[in-house]
Amino acid sequence: MTNQNAVEQKIIEKKVVIHSKIDLVWHAWTRSERVSQWFAGKAIVEPIVGGKYELYFEPGNEEGNCTKGCTIISLEPFTRLSFTWKGPDPLAELMNQDSQLTEVYVTLHEMGEHTEVTVKHGGWGEGPEWQKAREWHVMAWNQVLNSLKSALESGEGDLCCQP
Repeated sequence: MTNQNAVEQKIIEKKVVIHSKIDLVWHAWTRSERVSQWFAGKAIVEPIVGGKYELYFEPGNEEGNCTKGCTIISLEPFTRLSFTWKGPDPLAELMNQDSQLTEVYVTLHEMGEHTEVTVKHGGWGEGPEWQKAREWHVMAWNQVLNSLKSALESGEGDLCCQP
C-alpha cells in the first residue's frame, strides 16, 4: 500500500441526497443565519476565500466547542466550499492548534429537484488519539448531514453535536 492510499483511507467521506434546489443547499452552508438553523447555534460565515467559517456549538461560549479562527480555503459558488476545522473541546489539544487543523470539503451536485451533498474531511494525523478523533467526526458528520436534510426538507433541522 502506498502512502497516498493510506492518506485517502483516512479521509472521512459522507454523502446525502436532499430534496431541495442547489441554491438553497448552498445558502444553508454559506449564510450565517442559515448555518445556525441546522448546524450550530451561532455561525459567522464570510463566503469569500480567507473569510471566517466559525461555528459556536454552545450558546454564549465563544471560546470552547467552536471553530473560532477557522477560515474558508476555497469557494466555487453553488458547487464547492472548503474550510479549516477544529474539533470539540475533548479533542482540542490534539487538533485545534493552528498547525494541526483539519480541512472540510463540501461539494454540491444538482440532480433535478434534488442536490447531492458530499462532505470530505481530511488532514488527520497518525496514532490512536487521531483515530479516536476521526471516529468521533464520522459520527458527527452523519448527524450534521441528517440535520441539513431535515432542515431543508421539513424545516425542522436539529442542531448537530450539542453538548
